[in-house]
Amino acid sequence: MKTKKALVEEMITQKKAGITLKNEIGTTKYIIHAEMSANGMVERPDVVGAIFGQTEGLLGEELDLRELQKTGRIGRIKVSVNPQKGKTPGTITIPSSLDMVETAILGASLETIDRIGPCEAKINVLKIEDVRSTKRTYVVDRAKEILQKIMEEQLPETAEITEEVKKAVRVQQIVKYGKDNLPAGPNVKDSDAIIVVEGRADVLNLLRNGIKNAIAVEGTSAPETIIELSREKTVTVFVDGDRGGELILRELIEVADVDYMTRAPPGKEVEELSKKEIITALRNKVPLEQAITEMADIGKKEEKQEEISELNEFGDFIKKLPGTLDAYLLDESKKEIAKVSVRDLIDTLKNSENIHTIVFDGVVTQRLVDVASDKNVKRVIGVKVGNINKKPLDMEIMAFK
Repeated sequence: MKTKKALVEEMITQKKAGITLKNEIGTTKYIIHAEMSANGMVERPDVVGAIFGQTEGLLGEELDLRELQKTGRIGRIKVSVNPQKGKTPGTITIPSSLDMVETAILGASLETIDRIGPCEAKINVLKIEDVRSTKRTYVVDRAKEILQKIMEEQLPETAEITEEVKKAVRVQQIVKYGKDNLPAGPNVKDSDAIIVVEGRADVLNLLRNGIKNAIAVEGTSAPETIIELSREKTVTVFVDGDRGGELILRELIEVADVDYMTRAPPGKEVEELSKKEIITALRNKVPLEQAITEMADIGKKEEKQEEISELNEFGDFIKKLPGTLDAYLLDESKKEIAKVSVRDLIDTLKNSENIHTIVFDGVVTQRLVDVASDKNVKRVIGVKVGNINKKPLDMEIMAFK
C-alpha cells in the first residue's frame, strides 16, 4: 500500500501531466481503504461491477454510487487483484469528497457485498484516511524543504551584499592627511594613538576591518607629517613580515618617536591579513626597546647562519685540516691552486696570484690579513680569529671552530 505522501505526490504529478481525475487533490477529502477476498478467480471489472450493482438502491438516491461518481463527489474506484491458488485477494480504494459521516456510511455499505461475479466474496474496510491531514503533512514537509533552500541560496548572497556595502563605505572614509597628503583613516586627527603602516592598501585593509586610526608612510623615507604626529601621539608601527618592513622600521626609529612595533606574520603583508590576524598582531605589539633588541638578535642569528652556510661550501677542505698544519689556496670558483704548510703560507702568498680564498689549520693573524689584502684575497678561513685591528672592507674573515 502506498504511503500518504507518495499518494499525494502521485496525484500532483497526474494533475501536472494533464490527467483529469475525479479524485484529484483539490476535491478529495477522504479515501476509503478496503481489502477483499473472493473464493475463486475474478478480475477487476468483476469487483467494480459488484460494488456498483450490490450497493444500488441500498442507501437511497443521495448516496447512490453511480450518481455520486457522475457529480464528482466520489472519484474513480481503484481495484487491485492478485489471483492465486484458486482465490483472489485484492485491495479497493475509493476517493470521496463527501463529509465524514457520509463517507463512513459509504464505506460500511461495501461490507454488505457478499459475491463478486460467480464467487463468494468478503470485503473489509481497513480505514478511512483523512486526505486533508495528509495534505497538511505534505505541505509542512515541502515548506521546510523550500525554506531550507532559500536559506542556503539567498541568505549568503544577502550577507555578501551587506559586506560589499560595508567595504565601500569604509573605502570612502579614507582621507589625505597632513602636508604630505598621506592616506589615512578618518580618526587619525582626533585619536590619541595612531598606527603607522607602509602603504595605502594597508590603510584600506585596516579600514575594512574597522580600524580607522592608521596612516601610511608611502615609501621607505619617513614623511615630515609622520614625524610631527609621533611627537603628539602614541605611535605603533605595523609593518609587513619581510625585510622591507624592517627597513621602514629602522628608518622611522631614527627620525620619529616610535612607542610600539608589531609586524605581520612572516612572509605576509598587512594588506592581505584577515581581521583575526590583524587583531592578533596588534595585541602582540612590543615596546620599541624590546623590538630593537629582538632585531639585533635576529641580525646576529642571520649573520651566524650565513657564515655557517658559507663554511659548509668549504667543508671538503675543512674536514681534512685538523692537526695537519696545512693551508689550501683556492681560486674564485673554489678550486685548489696549491696546498702548503702553514709556516710557508705567507711566503707562498707573496709570490702567488689570483688567490681568492685561504683555508688553513691555524690562527688568522693581523700579519696574514695584511699580506692577503695586498694580494686581493677576498676570504680567509682559519681555526680561529686572533686580534684583528685593521680588517679590509672587502674581505671576509671566518673561523670554523
